Amino acid sequence: MEQRISIVTLGTADLPRACAFWEAMGLARKAKQTPGMAFFQLNGLLLGIYPFDKLAEDCHLPGGQPSGAVTIAQNVRSEAEVDAVLAQAVAAGATLHVPAHNAFWGGYSGYFLDPDGHPWEVAHNPFFALQANGDLVLPG
Repeated sequence: MEQRISIVTLGTADLPRACAFWEAMGLARKAKQTPGMAFFQLNGLLLGIYPFDKLAEDCHLPGGQPSGAVTIAQNVRSEAEVDAVLAQAVAAGATLHVPAHNAFWGGYSGYFLDPDGHPWEVAHNPFFALQANGDLVLPG
């Protein structure tokens, strides 16, 4: 198997609101869209936004709102950048869930919940290098 994730799709209760949030976070919505869904280009990955009921239907999950224990993380270059991204998220409509703090694993991180309740970690990990384009490089 190739070691790659191509698209992370998040369910939403309100597609226009979710798109406005991610645009306020600095992501550019791609012009060519799948009807009823939005895509944002990240480095080597797409972020998809899709209504909860349609996502549950596509995944063949009952109940209309898929759920799972998933956290999405963004590694940044400094503790100050962690604070800045968390503040930007709150200003864009997120809820600060865990304030930035010195983490048990030796870095600095905090969490926000996007408008649909998805947990996002923003972290500075001094043990993982970031390339110039933002790609994360594991040591060893």
